[in-house]
Amino acid sequence: MNGKLLIVDDNNQITDVLASYAAKEGWETLVARDGEEALRLFTAHGADIAMILLDVMMPKKDGFEVCREIRKTSMVPIMMITARGEDFERIMGLDIGADDYIIKPFNAGEVMARVRAILRRIHPQGENAAKVLTVANLVIDISNYLVTIDGKEVPLTKREKEILYTLASSNKKVFSRDNLLDSIWGYDYYGDSRTVDSHIKRLRAKLDAFEHPAWDVKTIWGVGYRFEIKETGK
Repeated sequence: MNGKLLIVDDNNQITDVLASYAAKEGWETLVARDGEEALRLFTAHGADIAMILLDVMMPKKDGFEVCREIRKTSMVPIMMITARGEDFERIMGLDIGADDYIIKPFNAGEVMARVRAILRRIHPQGENAAKVLTVANLVIDISNYLVTIDGKEVPLTKREKEILYTLASSNKKVFSRDNLLDSIWGYDYYGDSRTVDSHIKRLRAKLDAFEHPAWDVKTIWGVGYRFEIKETGK
């Protein structure tokens, strides 16, 4: 296994169990007991960290704060861990950039299986070509999470970039909310499907700050969303 696994939790028993399971799978682990220590370790080892397991309720800085700080500079995969299962916490964690969410008590074997699944999604086997999609003045480099229009970077969140890439790469398909949730949020998302609508609304607002006469993100009423390539753009 390449890279390091950063485990962040103030419960020593949990970090010990997760570190033990991770070591069996070839991971080198880093352990932080609070949010501030997590950010220090990430600053020092960020280039080598391939995955983060991040507790929500911690001293000094909670998991949400840590996730927000990391997402300012990095798209490293983050799985959030919590003892509370309220929908609003799941939604908040996913919306600020977490890739997955698991509730305590958990099976450490399942945690590692989810880690493998996330890494498979991000680094699919056999895909050597960079995922770069160009439509008129729009360029989506999903490998590097970079979106530009007329050469200028569009300040999208991770989820917004993933939604745009998913829609644009299958521009003849209409995606329902459930389609997008399954493709982007994952099979275990239990929150309100209307989070898709709010993400699309913010995505459009950011895209509309730029001229894009050859394409658009369209609502197909009663069905879902589609990326439309207009005749003038052909």
